[in-house]
Amino acid sequence: MTIKIYNVLTRQKEAFRPIQEGRVNIYVCGPTVYDYSHIGHAKTYGNFDVIVRYLRYRGYDVLYVQNITDVGHLLDSGEDRILRKARQTQSTPMQIVERYTKLYFDNMDALGVQRPDISPRASGHIPEQIEMIQQLLREEHAYVVNGSVYFDVSSYPEYGKLSGRRVEDQEEGTREAVRSEKNHPADFALWKKAEPEHIMRWNSPWGEGFPGWHIECSAMARKYLGETFDIHGGGIDNIFPHNECEIAQSECAHHGATFANYWMLVGSLTLDGVKMSKSLGNTLTLAEALERWRPEAIRAFILSSHYSNPIDFSDVAVESAEKGWQRIWGAVSLVRNRLHDAPDGEVDADILTWLETYKAAFIEKMDDDFNAPAAIGVLQEMTRKVNSTLAENAALSSGTLTAIDQIYRELGGDVLGIVPDSAEAGSADAEREAGLIRVLIDIRAAARANRDWATSDRIRDRLAELGVTLKDGKDGTTWTVS
Repeated sequence: MTIKIYNVLTRQKEAFRPIQEGRVNIYVCGPTVYDYSHIGHAKTYGNFDVIVRYLRYRGYDVLYVQNITDVGHLLDSGEDRILRKARQTQSTPMQIVERYTKLYFDNMDALGVQRPDISPRASGHIPEQIEMIQQLLREEHAYVVNGSVYFDVSSYPEYGKLSGRRVEDQEEGTREAVRSEKNHPADFALWKKAEPEHIMRWNSPWGEGFPGWHIECSAMARKYLGETFDIHGGGIDNIFPHNECEIAQSECAHHGATFANYWMLVGSLTLDGVKMSKSLGNTLTLAEALERWRPEAIRAFILSSHYSNPIDFSDVAVESAEKGWQRIWGAVSLVRNRLHDAPDGEVDADILTWLETYKAAFIEKMDDDFNAPAAIGVLQEMTRKVNSTLAENAALSSGTLTAIDQIYRELGGDVLGIVPDSAEAGSADAEREAGLIRVLIDIRAAARANRDWATSDRIRDRLAELGVTLKDGKDGTTWTVS
């Protein structure tokens, strides 16, 4: 089977064919580290985490680069976001960068997002950015004005091919600060002259200044992945102007060579139907979300919608995703608990057959543009089958239970990141809950032996209210979680 990807650049789903067989080079635009990570970051980087996990699961050697923007990302006013935060908190810019970079990775670690292979910082790659700007000047794709350097969009006829925006569509006052010294409002800064009060500044052939936001990704992607690489990812909000400018300056610097073969953009996230905004006071930091919900529940929510689609974050939506996750986790916990006392034996051939069928269905869904919602649906179907099998067979062999557990570990754990290993945080709670259920079953068994049917029925009914179904058989009582 071949993985298919919806390529935003060509606006169609394509068979994925990496440049080098068996290897995938992927670059994802990382965060600007001037404030706390929020739930929108969880959607973007959680989705790409699953994409990278799946590529590795399918046998690819993946080199994953995700940058850290610590200079050059300006507000509409032209002020650097990090400098503004430093001024507000009476800190130095690098204090801000170090603090929020650490918090970003701490939050991602807590969410189960595996770290990129390389996390280059923009401020650590100033020479590479200057070199690329000089190349663009030599090729007459850029011009210098008063110590600043601008890219000439008229020199690149394909400008707008990713977003569908025309040069004429960009008006003054958009995200890229517009200066009258530019030849055209759509031209964008590659290097900016540092005013006397601007702290973050470096020497350059054009005087002291700092790089523009767009040039950093182009320079770092080329340094670590080459002039042309396989996949470029990011959030849909950055398709214009950021991604568009990346393509223009990179392909002009590379004499027309394609920058990235596949473009994958993650849909936006709203909070209770409204776009998150500090001015509206409706932001939700990732740390706050992790205090309220388990990381697996947040991941299950994120994966409940296709990565390319928008999603609305709400208490109800997350709690619904958590209930779905609990059903899967309940089955996993049952299997692992049954393993403690399971008789030795090989895996049951019939059970192995339907496990492999579910695994094949899962792979089929994920091969189709990383369709995680459909893949979770397969896991849910498998969970219903697992629960019924556990209820009907009180003495499943250790081989059979191990095979079931292994499928959950591979698909739910290694790929989706929603099934923890038994040694991970949170598993102790599940073990404790399972132990309490077993205690109640033992008490009920004693009541039945004493013909205390009222107590026996009361325990059964109260557990049923909590979603725990008991089934009495000749080999004892088994239980499932709905």
